[in-house]
Amino acid sequence: MAENKKNYYEILGVGRNATQDEIKSAYRKLAKQYHPDFHPGDKEAADKFKEVNEANAVLSDEQKRKQYDFELDHPNMGGMGGGNGFSGFSGFSQGGFGGFEDIISSMFGGGFGGSARQARPERGADIEQTVRLSFLDAIKGCTKEISYFRNEPCHSCNGTGARGGTAYQKCTRCGGTGRVKFQQDTIFGRTIQVGACPDCGGTGRKITEKCPDCKGKGSNRVQTRFTVNIPAGVDKDSSLRKRGFGQAAPNGGEPGDLYIYFQIEPHKLLRREDKDLFVTVPISYKTAVCGGKILVPGIDDMIEYPIPEGTASGTRFCLKGKGVKTVNGTGNLYVTVEIEVPSRVTRDQAKTLSDFEDSLTLKSYDKMSKFASTVTAVYGKDIGKQ
Repeated sequence: MAENKKNYYEILGVGRNATQDEIKSAYRKLAKQYHPDFHPGDKEAADKFKEVNEANAVLSDEQKRKQYDFELDHPNMGGMGGGNGFSGFSGFSQGGFGGFEDIISSMFGGGFGGSARQARPERGADIEQTVRLSFLDAIKGCTKEISYFRNEPCHSCNGTGARGGTAYQKCTRCGGTGRVKFQQDTIFGRTIQVGACPDCGGTGRKITEKCPDCKGKGSNRVQTRFTVNIPAGVDKDSSLRKRGFGQAAPNGGEPGDLYIYFQIEPHKLLRREDKDLFVTVPISYKTAVCGGKILVPGIDDMIEYPIPEGTASGTRFCLKGKGVKTVNGTGNLYVTVEIEVPSRVTRDQAKTLSDFEDSLTLKSYDKMSKFASTVTAVYGKDIGKQ
């Protein structure tokens, strides 16, 4: 690997064979850890946040990742070995390519000796927000207010960074296209490549007077608030996307999107797996032996359910259609009963129980009878009722 080339795998803390889910999980964790909202004024955290986003932009895209892996395995082939990773070809120190797609295009098609194309505005970065939901809000749906900071296009200059949106002139080097040709030695030999203009950074224009409101950045940091309707049945793996509510793009490009993820609080009794619910209910010895009706916790209220006589501890019952309603159907509620043995009894109660037990024979117990028969067959001993 080139000496100054960033290792995106190390930045995200994943291995070369990491899956897309592992890369996504690592990125989300680090993005939250170094997000500027949690480290105002901390340049080191801001740089780390930028580096994490840069790594994710490459490794989360299969085509970009494939080419990047090739770079790592062939550090002396020339081409994309810039210090920042994909920042430009050697011999083209500033500006680089407008995006990784341009590199692919210029090496395997569109860029060979063709005329320079009009610069494509860069898309704004996406933003991730986590919303905390109660167990029942996630199941039944609710509305939540979202509040976060983002870079919004400057209204004074229409996102151009130039005073009044007009205080700029066409770049003389690229003729306003934002792209220039240059000669480059690649694995395919010497070719003519097309890359971002180093004079204007690929915008095709040079600002003559900066916008006083955004200081030439083209965007301002603002707090955004809105109410979002969260549909019924969302889970910890669910997400919502709101188009255009991410970071503003430089040079008037398309803004990024807002991704909303959910952190769901656990229920005190119910447990959820996808659209099914699970609960364990303690029952008495009498209910297990004689049968009876029990009350089971449900989504909105308690549900009455009959327990048949002779129910063993650990038996699971299925209440169909009593689970979570989702777009993929409605789940079930699974109830597991556990027989609870009294922890304290009086002498009279113990005698009554003993008399009752003495009135039963081994045949009254299915499992005990089978166990005793097996012991006799294997060990030749009659253990009787225990």
